[in-house]
Amino acid sequence: MADRPFYVLLGPDGAGKSSVMAEVAARLPGWRTLSTDDTFVSPGHELVTRLRREVVQEVLPGLGTSYSADFLASLLQTAVVYLRDSLQRLEGDAPLLMDSYYYKILAKCRLAGLQDNPMYAWWRSFPQPRAVVYVDVSPASAWRRSDNGARLNPLEYFGERPEWLGFETYQRNLRKLMLEEVRELPVTIIEEQRSVALTADAVVEVIAS
Repeated sequence: MADRPFYVLLGPDGAGKSSVMAEVAARLPGWRTLSTDDTFVSPGHELVTRLRREVVQEVLPGLGTSYSADFLASLLQTAVVYLRDSLQRLEGDAPLLMDSYYYKILAKCRLAGLQDNPMYAWWRSFPQPRAVVYVDVSPASAWRRSDNGARLNPLEYFGERPEWLGFETYQRNLRKLMLEEVRELPVTIIEEQRSVALTADAVVEVIAS
């Protein structure tokens, strides 16, 4: 598993990584993609989708009252382990593009108040990618894509409700923590593009080279 060439597609909320991954997969049919997004979860792993849905619908609304940050991190770890296990199960030597890996989840756990946790050291012991492609988007563009906050979940903003200032502050802190986590790896930052197609062009240029 450690020798498999894989790359991580990273970015803030609203960057459109799932759309970009679908576009890249269409252009590079010899590559594999791996993500916890519903579109990419392999058959037989519907539990991953259900757990993700329950985190958003039940755990996040009760965070700090019914559920602790430790409980949240324990559930989010299932996504991290799913990605690692899926990587380990892959056969052949086809290159792989993975969505976020543990980097974004770790950053969100820290922003939820869990600065240190033994799980983090375990995640960091997992095989590392050859490179990270960071698909950037401005908080203002991401806010518009979220229908001005209407489609956000509580792990995407600070505060009791989705408001611009809480969203912008959260996203800038999220970006800082994610880039801090991958600072020892080769990272290419792709600035915000006008379309998914142009973003995919830039991603393909990086990983296919």
